[in-house]
Amino acid sequence: MHVVADQAKCLGSGQCVLTDPSIFDQGAEDGLVVLLRPAPGEESRPAAEEAAELCPGGAIKVLG
Repeated sequence: MHVVADQAKCLGSGQCVLTDPSIFDQGAEDGLVVLLRPAPGEESRPAAEEAAELCPGGAIKVLG
């Protein structure tokens, strides 16, 4: 599994961080998504997929 986060689409809502702070963070200055683990283990798939679904800007994608 691979997670992609597009800062250009990010609205800074923080839903991804609330869903899984071990994968996502927010930039201190702009509040945009910061991807901490682009290749988390399969055990993180449900949270990563939920973060992608909850993202209002469509900035998060789960591949593979």
